[in-house]
Amino acid sequence: MLNALLAPLPPALRERLHDYLVLMRLDRPIGALLLLWPTWWALWLAAKGTPPPGIWLIFTVGVFLMRAAGCVINDYADRKLDPQVARTAGRPIACGRIAPRSALKLFAALLALAFLLVLLTNRLTIELSFAGAALAALYPFTKRYTSLPQVVLGAAFGWSIPMAFAAVQGTVPALGWMLFLANVLWSTIYDTEYAMVDRADDLEAGARSTAILFGDADLPILGVLIASLLLTLLLIGTRATLGWPWYVALIAAAAQFAWQLWIMRARDPAQGLRAFRQNNWLGMTLWLGLALALALR
Repeated sequence: MLNALLAPLPPALRERLHDYLVLMRLDRPIGALLLLWPTWWALWLAAKGTPPPGIWLIFTVGVFLMRAAGCVINDYADRKLDPQVARTAGRPIACGRIAPRSALKLFAALLALAFLLVLLTNRLTIELSFAGAALAALYPFTKRYTSLPQVVLGAAFGWSIPMAFAAVQGTVPALGWMLFLANVLWSTIYDTEYAMVDRADDLEAGARSTAILFGDADLPILGVLIASLLLTLLLIGTRATLGWPWYVALIAAAAQFAWQLWIMRARDPAQGLRAFRQNNWLGMTLWLGLALALALR
């Protein structure tokens, strides 16, 4: 798709822009969608229905900007690690098509654009945005110093949740923090599935991940995390007095998680990637259930 959009441009410019778009992962939107769904969960819950259009637009555009920024700083941090991993060796910084300094400039520009959007909200949301930016910048470096980078990713991806509540309600209630916890659990689940794809290469390169930490107990531990997530979502539904569509969505999500565990039972990396990608549909399932439950109240 990117090639088709860039086709009318001169070859040199086309190749240069393509490298930057790939650096921001605009050719792979699933990461942005995995950030978008919990943001929309938060907006709908905070508004107790459809959120204000302006706030919805700010957060939806902000999701794509922050995801792009996160990818840029991730590739900068991994510029010496990526060449050692087959799946990432062709990334623009890893193979020398984009200079690390240029990547840092792009990261700063994306953060600045996202901050301009936040300035259109309120003081609490602006204050929370600084912690969100710090988490986005910190995450890529954690895989060298901790075996739980997926948990940090969950906090970074989920920070839009307290920000959404702050933007809509002017405060972050307990329900917002419960939803934040749910997203940390969910992100740890799907990013562990993703890390299982690269486990052999990561071990050789010296990187850390929950997939390596969990070892042979990876699938049972994922099962425990999934059960904890579903219980948290159940409690959220009870606290928010959501109706039957939410619980139907939870049943559908449980079935999707069961399918993910089933296809990963042989720990085939290709199936781990397939399970990871399925989480996009799971996130959409939960949002549809939430939106319908709120609409029918």
